[in-house]
Amino acid sequence: MRVNENCAACLYDKQYHVCKDPEYLEEVRQIIDRRTENDTAPYLVYLFGQAYERHFGKRVSYSGIKKQFNDLVLSMEKSLREVIESDSDSLGKAMVFARIGNYIDFGAMNHVDQETFLNLFRNAQLSSRDIPVMESFKDQCRTAKNFLLIADNCGEIILDKLFLQQLTKQFPQLATAVMVRGGEVLNDATAEDALYAGIGDCARIISNGNTVAGTVYGMLSGEAKEAIDKADVILSKGQGNYESLCRQGRHIFYSFLCKCDLFTGRFNVPKLTGMLVEEYS
Repeated sequence: MRVNENCAACLYDKQYHVCKDPEYLEEVRQIIDRRTENDTAPYLVYLFGQAYERHFGKRVSYSGIKKQFNDLVLSMEKSLREVIESDSDSLGKAMVFARIGNYIDFGAMNHVDQETFLNLFRNAQLSSRDIPVMESFKDQCRTAKNFLLIADNCGEIILDKLFLQQLTKQFPQLATAVMVRGGEVLNDATAEDALYAGIGDCARIISNGNTVAGTVYGMLSGEAKEAIDKADVILSKGQGNYESLCRQGRHIFYSFLCKCDLFTGRFNVPKLTGMLVEEYS
């Protein structure tokens, strides 16, 4: 997904609020100005991170925030599972709940509010726009053997687990895998978060081998590339994964909340609208 001028200005503004050092900001400006048509926002943020560490050393860790939201959602797990399993379309309900978890994004959001997050679960349903995509997703899963979920954030990873439990219950022939970040980046889920969430009980955990807050195929580990190439069905979570994977000739389902002007404008929806998108190869 191409970085337009508005997106570039937003990226710069976020770095300005992180650090007002003129030398660092000049390097950020140069990274933005020298971007190519194939460079996505997650990749540029990765380059900003490298520049920041050259100037100032390691960035502030999100480990405390990640544990806070992982623990919050784990405390909700039992009640959410009961709601999911009581629904006539348990897989659809689990898909919606997992998408709500995409709100926990300290990269795209200026402020992550716990009350707002909890309120999103009230009367959460698939929209009329979601339903045909969800039916197509189920149709693909009926004949598939290998399923890959490309994860995004902490907290959300627990909701992904609830989704995977329903998925494998409905399609027991699926071999499931979850791809996570290869190291600490913002509050994105790593293998450590996935294990803490209990993902290992229902899916194979794969590291993408890098610290980009997205999925840049050329930077993936060999194992991660193989997982994408061999998957019969791929569900990609979050804006960063969408930005870095879309329009590359792959058949992928995307699930995310629209949290910034780039996405609300592209899909012509209000902020925090949930999207379920199917991109054909």
